[in-house]
Amino acid sequence: LFTGTLLAESNKTETSKEVMSNATKSATTKANDSKVKLTQEAINSLKLTTDALKNLVDKKPEEAKKNIELALGKLEAILALKDTPKLLPIQNKMVIKNFIGTSKDVEIALKEVNELLSKGKVQEAGELLISIQSEIDITVINLPLVSYPNALKLASKYLIEEKPNKAKEVLELALNTFTEVHQIVPIPLVNTIELATIASQIAQKDKEQALKHLTSAHDELNKAEKMGYLSKSTTTYKELHGFIEEVEKEIK
Repeated sequence: LFTGTLLAESNKTETSKEVMSNATKSATTKANDSKVKLTQEAINSLKLTTDALKNLVDKKPEEAKKNIELALGKLEAILALKDTPKLLPIQNKMVIKNFIGTSKDVEIALKEVNELLSKGKVQEAGELLISIQSEIDITVINLPLVSYPNALKLASKYLIEEKPNKAKEVLELALNTFTEVHQIVPIPLVNTIELATIASQIAQKDKEQALKHLTSAHDELNKAEKMGYLSKSTTTYKELHGFIEEVEKEIK
């Protein structure tokens, strides 16, 4: 997402706010397009497993057994792969949290959080702290292939042994065991890269606006740092500030 999101040429010189707005939209689109492709076989298998559980609730063990066999059948092609994946994606979720403000606004908000904590107002401080986020959150919910097929086989075994209650317990557990994988894309860092890139592109035709973009890029980078999106032990912020300063020198 940081390798240039808007690089199209335009006759109109955009303000820094417009660049950031477009960068966020573009990053959101890219994040949405790059979301993990759902595994249809896994989704179908889950549906059949749910049907099997309902069969057991309705005291229909034979129908449950058939649905479990079909559920396993849906996974056969995946299980037969040489490099069988450990996780099968079944649902994607994306949430955008965009703090509209400068790095100074972040400082003010964090100061208020500390004041609330010093007064013992933990809940109020927590609510304010949650608002100090500027990110695209992507969550992929996965079916663990290590345990799920084995659970179906065990449930089938219990049904053969005429132990429907044990089979029901296994299916309930299988349908409640998922793995979530999270990815966070910090919006201020996306904005930083975009502002610096656009500034270098328009420097010859609009030097003043290019320098404004770089001022905004510094601020967005400071905002990302204050929000804690990267460890303080890394040199990333120092390198990015250095990059922006070099572009400023070239333009001036």
